[in-house]
Order: sequence, then C-alpha cells, then structure tokens
Amino acid sequence: GKTVGRAALDYPLGETVPDVGETIEVVPGIFWVRMPLPFSLKWINLWLIDDGPKGWTIVDTGMPMDDTKAAWRKIFEEKLDGRPVWRVIVTHMHPDHIGNAGWLSRKFPDSEFWISRLEYITCRMLVADTGRNAPEAGTMFYKRAGWNEAQVDAYKARFGGFGRAVSQLPDSYRRLEDGDTFDMAGHGWRVIMGNGHSPEHACLYCPGLNVLSSGDQLLPRISSNVSVFPTEPKADPLKDWLDSCARLKAALPADLLVLPAHNEPFRGAHERLDALIRGHEVALKRLKQRLGQAPRRVVDVFPSIFGRKIGDEVLSMASGEALAHINCLIERGEAVGQADDNGVVWYRAV
Repeated sequence: GKTVGRAALDYPLGETVPDVGETIEVVPGIFWVRMPLPFSLKWINLWLIDDGPKGWTIVDTGMPMDDTKAAWRKIFEEKLDGRPVWRVIVTHMHPDHIGNAGWLSRKFPDSEFWISRLEYITCRMLVADTGRNAPEAGTMFYKRAGWNEAQVDAYKARFGGFGRAVSQLPDSYRRLEDGDTFDMAGHGWRVIMGNGHSPEHACLYCPGLNVLSSGDQLLPRISSNVSVFPTEPKADPLKDWLDSCARLKAALPADLLVLPAHNEPFRGAHERLDALIRGHEVALKRLKQRLGQAPRRVVDVFPSIFGRKIGDEVLSMASGEALAHINCLIERGEAVGQADDNGVVWYRAV
C-alpha cells in the first residue's frame, strides 16, 4: 500500500504497544491485543472487550499459528477474571482476522460467532478450494494479465492454500448486517459495512465511547489491498472502496478514536479517508496517462500505482490491485482492453 496523509493523524498512545500475550486498555472496557503475522505485515491488532457478568467479546482472532494460540492461552489464564468468552466477532474473512475463530469457538463451546453473511459464505467457499487443482479460469486470468509461465506455475502450486491458514470454521454464525445495533462494553454499537477490500466488511461504531473498530477498512499508515480476483474478473471493487470511504466519512464524527487492525490507534478519520480517496484518484490519473502513451498489460502498470518494485511474492496482490484500477477506468469510460493472439489483454486510454 501507499503511505499518505500522515501529518494530520494523531496517535494518542504514542509509541506504546502491547507485548504479545499482554493487553492495554485503550478506552474503558476495550483492551488492545497484538499478535504476530508471518507476512511483510508483521502485526495484527485484536480487541478483547469486557461485557461485564456475561463475559468477554473478542473482535478478530489472528492466524492459527502456535505462538498466537499460546498468546491467547496466556490471556485466558491471566486476563479473563474467570469469566468466559461469550462472543467472537470477525470483521472480515481474511486469515489474519478469521484464522483462529474456529479454534476459539471450540475452546469456548457456548460462545456465539458473529460475522456478516457474505464474509462467512466467501470464507467457506475459499476453504473448500483446499486440495483442488487450480481452475482453468484462474490460470487464464493471470495469463491475460501478462504473467509468464513460471509465475502461472507458482500460482498453480499455491492454489488452495487459503484453507491451511484458517482453523476449521464454526458451523453456524450470527449474521451482522449494515445498521445493526448491539450492546458491547456497556454501550450501544452500530455496524457500518464497507466493501472493496473484502465482500461485506463490518466496522463497529460506538457513539457513546466515540470509538470505531475499523478492521482493514480504515488504516492509518497503509492502504488496504483492493483487488480483482479470478472468480469475478470484471468486478469494480475500487468503486466499492471509494464509495465506502465516502460513506464512512459521512457516518462518523471527525474526532473519534479509530481502532485499526494494523498500525496504531489514531484520531483523524476524516483526513485519512480523504487521503485514501485522493491516493486512489491520483493513481487512476497516472494510470490513464500511462495507458495513453501505449497499450499496456496489467503487469506493465505497477509503477503507476505502487511506489515500489513488485516482486513475485506480492505479484498476485499487485496484479489484483492494478486490475482494480484498470476496471475502474473502464467502468468510467476512460479505458478499454483488447486481447492479442496469445490471449494477453492490452489496455489503452480512451
């Protein structure tokens, strides 16, 4: 992602972060938990929430790795005051968020699992790919984008890996919908859905505490990946993302405290949402200029969108995000694509 609009943001906790297996109370009843990740993104923020006599709510769960499970066990021994986890809420279905949900629900068999319907069903669908061979639609998708044989072979070898990063999901869930209200930490909360980064991403807003648990929908230092996938090659997730940013800005007060899934809690939601919108619009403008010079493939336009060199380890995310920008231009009537004799698509500005 890109770093934009840093100056306007305020980080009220400064450099303070919780150690693994420890918690920091950021607002009354809401405790910050930080777990390691095996990616270039090193950490995810999870939230442990005190619901009084009823027990505890966990928001997002981390990856099902041994060190994360050990850290959760330490928290259960030291931080729960003998009360159970009665509810697990997951903002969206990416493995760093949903990975331990099944494990937690088996540890606390009476707990409820709360997630939006599209995130639950999409996750079940992706997990079902484990053990399958890569579909023809997938290999064609990446060939059209301009990948070489070795890169396509690596995709085939990796295919179905999603399920290995997710502990077996709970078999039932309670659906979160946009506008739903519920009680947590002794206050009323409202669900605000976002789209573009994932199908139906739940942000949790508490007017009483003036807090937003934003998942990946609003991050202070990085921009969330917005990608087109082989399952829906003509999708326009960037429009969904830009619309979501505008909707969040309209729904939220400017001074609220944002509890993001990555980086540190911050204030300055409106400035950050404006910067995210601006960042993508600038990328679209640069992309259109590049497509005006000569026809290009998906793999040729990375410099318009990313401020760094794209290696093979992030090629699929970069290709998905580049195509999201291309599809957005196509939907706006500003670009078109044409396949060559090898099936590779070349895009040009209109």
